[in-house]
Amino acid sequence: MMDLNADLGEGFGRWTLTDDEALLSVVTSANVACGFHAGDPSVMRRVCALAAERGVRIGAQVSYHDLAGFGRRAMDVPADELAAEVAYQIGALRVFAEAAGSTVSYVKPHGALYNRTVRDAGQARAVVEGVLLAGGGLPVLGLPGSELLGAAGEAGLTPVREAFADRAYTPEATLVPRREPGAVVEDADAVVRRAVGFAVDGGVEAADGSRIAVAARSLCVHGDTPGAARIAARVRAALEDAGVTVGAFT
Repeated sequence: MMDLNADLGEGFGRWTLTDDEALLSVVTSANVACGFHAGDPSVMRRVCALAAERGVRIGAQVSYHDLAGFGRRAMDVPADELAAEVAYQIGALRVFAEAAGSTVSYVKPHGALYNRTVRDAGQARAVVEGVLLAGGGLPVLGLPGSELLGAAGEAGLTPVREAFADRAYTPEATLVPRREPGAVVEDADAVVRRAVGFAVDGGVEAADGSRIAVAARSLCVHGDTPGAARIAARVRAALEDAGVTVGAFT
């Protein structure tokens, strides 16, 4: 079984980025922006209502407080401050999820915070502390082998391993930084092939051509990629054709 997740609610005011309605017809888990890198109360409320209506699990996509940089700029945030900001974002989303008859089912960091918590144990523990502060013992979605998933497991939370169909990998099984050429896989056929490879073979070809193992329970297709909904639909169809059951991990 493989979960299919996408980043949603990445709009603000009159500005929109993700085709939330179309993606919610395909994915099984929705990483909803909580206002720190994107999203606002109206967007969060609308996406939660749509997700609840379609039976899609709602996840809090928490971020550094970086609306201008879309959460992709490196920041140094004290651990206690970061924990409070993570809890704040989860709590805000929970209001709208519960109003829609659903709940926040998991937490996933976004952008620079996601990448930082792969190797930074202090920031990883701060994110986990924020999840605990928010209550509910929520699962944490992250990169296999990351400090984040290690800290989540040590704290008694459920760590959920994630793979990216549309991102290039280093030979060390980490993501190629977005500033480097080829970091984002733009060819739809390649994205589909990689998705099936993760689910069926448990691995992918790294940027240097080597083969790396990536054991994942959830597969991400970025919502801000051009044609994201169409690509996600193709990924889901290909997974099902390969005999993979597509279903939420929560």
